[in-house]
Amino acid sequence: MTSASQSALSGLASLLGAARAATDPATCASLAIDGVTPSCVLYPSSAEQVAAVLQYAAEHDLAVIPCRNATKLGVGNLPRRYDVALSLKEMNRVRHYEAADLTVTAETGMTLGDFQDSIARDRLWLPLDPPGAARASLGGILATNASGPLRLLYGAPRDMVLGMKIATTEGKVIKTGGRVVKNVAGYDLAKLLVGSYGTLGVIVEASFKLFPLPSERATFALSTGALSIARDLRRRILHSPLQPMRVVLLNPLAATLVLAGTPLAREVAEPEIWAEVGGSARVIERCARELDELGRAAGAPPRRLESAEGPPCWLRISDLRGWIPETFPGAVILKVALPDAASEEFLSRASQEAENDKVRLASFAQLGVGILHLCLLKTESAAKLIALIRRLRVAAQDLGGALMLECCHWDIKSRVDVWGPTGDDFALMSKVKAAWDPKRILAPGRFVGGL
Repeated sequence: MTSASQSALSGLASLLGAARAATDPATCASLAIDGVTPSCVLYPSSAEQVAAVLQYAAEHDLAVIPCRNATKLGVGNLPRRYDVALSLKEMNRVRHYEAADLTVTAETGMTLGDFQDSIARDRLWLPLDPPGAARASLGGILATNASGPLRLLYGAPRDMVLGMKIATTEGKVIKTGGRVVKNVAGYDLAKLLVGSYGTLGVIVEASFKLFPLPSERATFALSTGALSIARDLRRRILHSPLQPMRVVLLNPLAATLVLAGTPLAREVAEPEIWAEVGGSARVIERCARELDELGRAAGAPPRRLESAEGPPCWLRISDLRGWIPETFPGAVILKVALPDAASEEFLSRASQEAENDKVRLASFAQLGVGILHLCLLKTESAAKLIALIRRLRVAAQDLGGALMLECCHWDIKSRVDVWGPTGDDFALMSKVKAAWDPKRILAPGRFVGGL
């Protein structure tokens, strides 16, 4: 870093005071991304301070990446530059809460776990099961539109936001939407910022619509025997009167790994569909009878997990990045979005490709949502792995989908674009980026097409 940049960083830290800036190697290294370490970490305590930091950074050409607990920092291309880690950990307060109206407003440095605890006393929740689980911050969840299998019934974070405050590189704090469920105030900027991966502005506060907690929940597993049976069963479940909270299709290795470490631990030999339902005891029993009928008609009678066994298994299914890399160092996690009807065909092709290359593959498909995760657990060489990823990307594109690298070593990212080819909307995306971040100081290079 040049002396001018060092001087600019010193001035940046002075905006917040010495107590809210860290430059020690250990703190900076804790927020490194793909081997790139920031020169300082800042801890603003208000929306206005965030806006002031962004304005100063834009004026002095300092690259800024927003963060909290780093559960999402590994997603994206290699950073082109990374001078400042902007941590929102001090911004973790509930600003407004109306249990009767099912609405809440909170600062986005708050973790999902703390947020859920704050509203659980009223039997309410935000029905999200994103990567990072309880450690994920509200800001990280919104910035990446992170969700898990619960998206089937409740939607994605983008669907739950009523309004937000956004700090911009012009030093402004913009308010969009409101904190009531019926709020119409022109173009919804919240929809633009959610899923922008911190490349347009920093979401500093958000209002959400809440949902009642189900009084009871139950999980059922159905061994399908073959993907053709899984296809038939998926159709039966999703077109039935049932309204499952989440449904996933696990290949044998994925199911075996999910069960590992639980009382249910066993070697699974066939693909399995797992479904969770919620409601009163009467509703649960009705769902159990209907699932039993649907399963037996498809040749896959269900078994019910004990009440204490379902939650830890669903946590592993939703938070793959939280345990797969630790259990299998060097593993690659791919996220595939494609039409739900193409799920089984893509999984069949992916399984064959992995088998040909002797790569262990664990697959997790969120049925009814069209999101699949492929965990490549072992390969003999990086070159073979990269070739496999490229073939899988082509297979996804052939079926009308797209594949991105959600978790992998930086060496893989240096040779394979995380996001894949840009679409017809890239020109518009570039114009939006230029309007919101003309100096390109927010997470430069990390998003689609190097935005």
